[in-house]
Amino acid sequence: MKKMFTGVAAAAALTMGANAAYADCGDVTITEMNWASSAVVTAVATFIMEQGYGCSVQKVPSSTVTAITSITETGEPDILTEVWSNSTPSYPGLVAEGKLVELADVLSDGGVEAWWIPAYLAESNPELTTWEGIMANPAAVGGKFHDCPSGWACDIINNNNLIAAGAEAGGLERFQHGSGETLQTSIAAAYADKAPWFGYYWAPTAVLGKYPMVAVEVPAYNAEGHACNGVDGCENPVFGAYPASKVVTAAAGSFVEREPAAAELMRNVAFTNAQMGEVLAWRLDNNASYDEAAVYFLTNYKDVWAGWLSDDAKSRLAAILN
Repeated sequence: MKKMFTGVAAAAALTMGANAAYADCGDVTITEMNWASSAVVTAVATFIMEQGYGCSVQKVPSSTVTAITSITETGEPDILTEVWSNSTPSYPGLVAEGKLVELADVLSDGGVEAWWIPAYLAESNPELTTWEGIMANPAAVGGKFHDCPSGWACDIINNNNLIAAGAEAGGLERFQHGSGETLQTSIAAAYADKAPWFGYYWAPTAVLGKYPMVAVEVPAYNAEGHACNGVDGCENPVFGAYPASKVVTAAAGSFVEREPAAAELMRNVAFTNAQMGEVLAWRLDNNASYDEAAVYFLTNYKDVWAGWLSDDAKSRLAAILN
């Protein structure tokens, strides 16, 4: 795997001069969100834009809240690769104002967000598959709710849900992880020891593919309540489930006008949950970087990405990846 990546990287480096010669594309900034599926999208899109379209791409480490704030205030970065739009209250307004242009459903099946317990815990204690069952015995799930990092949209939503549900008063502590990696590791560690675990996670991910989890039943989705839950300091939080998530790539309006060919590419970049889950599982099993995962996808899913490209870009990438 390392040799494969090194060979492709070397071939790509050799084509950089040629890219500069044919490129109409200029500088492009793209988010590198701090969770795995988005980072894979960014790595794949960056490779294609640089090697197929001659763009000079700068990855911008970010999170949902940070990226939305930046696009609101500065009009940058150019591309937001994975926005979970139902959990981002300001998103519709930014689209309506033209500050953002929705380009594609980047996870074509949509995303799933929920609160989970391990399957082995559900089998031994089926009452824990409901919120009421957990509140009757929070010690059975370890007394903790494992939550996503600060800056993620789910950070604010989960916190408001927990407040509305009276979790702390009921003996359940919110434990916020510092990164997506430590949240992932906590599930792997729980599985290794068959230990209690309860918290937030989403799909598609390698984790839910590798470690069977059961969604905990909570009150039904409430659109008005969920919208308030997405606001820091929501005055009247409402306890309810996440909706099925529309997950999109969006871009600054100025980028779509400035780089129409690259924008057209990004309108086509989309992954099914099965495709993304397989790539993420490969990355996890091989301890690979996101760039290596991108090369794995580009090498093994040529029939998928070939349909995204212009004819010229397809020829250039075929020469590199064959």
